Amino acid sequence: MAAEKTRSRAWARLLLTAVPVLLCLFLLQRLVVPKYADTLPEGALIGAYYREEKDHDLIFLGDCEVYENFSPKVLWEEYGINSYIRGSAQQLIWQSYYLLEDTLRYETPDAVVFNVLAMQYDEPQREAYNRMTLEGMRWSPAKVRSILASMTEEEHFLDYVFPLLRYHSRWSELGVEDLQYMFRSKSVSHNGFTMRVEARPAENVPQGRVLPDYCFGDRAWAYLEKLTALCREKGIQLVLVKAPSLYPYWYPQWEEQIEAYAREQGLLYINFLELTEETGLDYATDTYDAGLHLNLPGAEKISRWLGRTLQEQLSLEDRRGEEALARRWVEKIAAYEAERDTQYAALAAA
Repeated sequence: MAAEKTRSRAWARLLLTAVPVLLCLFLLQRLVVPKYADTLPEGALIGAYYREEKDHDLIFLGDCEVYENFSPKVLWEEYGINSYIRGSAQQLIWQSYYLLEDTLRYETPDAVVFNVLAMQYDEPQREAYNRMTLEGMRWSPAKVRSILASMTEEEHFLDYVFPLLRYHSRWSELGVEDLQYMFRSKSVSHNGFTMRVEARPAENVPQGRVLPDYCFGDRAWAYLEKLTALCREKGIQLVLVKAPSLYPYWYPQWEEQIEAYAREQGLLYINFLELTEETGLDYATDTYDAGLHLNLPGAEKISRWLGRTLQEQLSLEDRRGEEALARRWVEKIAAYEAERDTQYAALAAA
């Protein structure tokens, strides 16, 4: 009995010591991990998905060419398509694939739109971009596989499990947002779309440099095939798109490879670079950074064209008659229009 009491007291002392230490480590980690709120808000895009109701008809996958170029608000308001953009900065194709695996834990959309610019990358690129995609994912086998596929030689898996190991020296960078958003997230998008209203015409856009090899890599092809197979298995219609960004340069040799793949697989492929007249896009007024990304008017133009095309070719349902969903979109549209008006007012006052 005495020995049992001694053991109980020892465990109690251990808990009294361990709990405060673990609590301090937890709070320290919450403080030093980047918040991606006012600084680099692109890093908050992936995590925001989990706060949404999961009944989307359409999911976008890809890099800034999706989250800055397509407006889910337009797709809903004009076609009743409930969509969400699971985009992130320099999203690699294997990250897109594992994000779809992750999405399928919560919902099965009718269609997925994948932006093919990511096919240019066959190897991991930069840790900073990896983290803006991977840290926002909830833990699952898909996240583990995505981390392992994405890590550069300098990265370590445990740094993703315990971010404090990676960010412990970030003291000099801490700011107001690190305290403000320590326990809550800031809304930085509209169903994954990031809005910019400025206009900077596309002038003197550089041509692509000569490449030693224009063939997409084996790894990129393997993941495109996995993405196609997963969509087929789940009854999802996969759509390939090339967004209308003028730079990075989209080579004719790349276009030929994607066209051939889409034809062989029976997939809808849309190259918006070839649809300027049909969409009404004007690179003198519809881009905010000289042709890299569209501004709000440009994104709304191509979203109108895309919505009509998807309804005609994929028979996506018009859901504007669903009362609960329509109520959610009333709030989303109000937030969208409020940010639009705020940005235009700031632009006028500058």
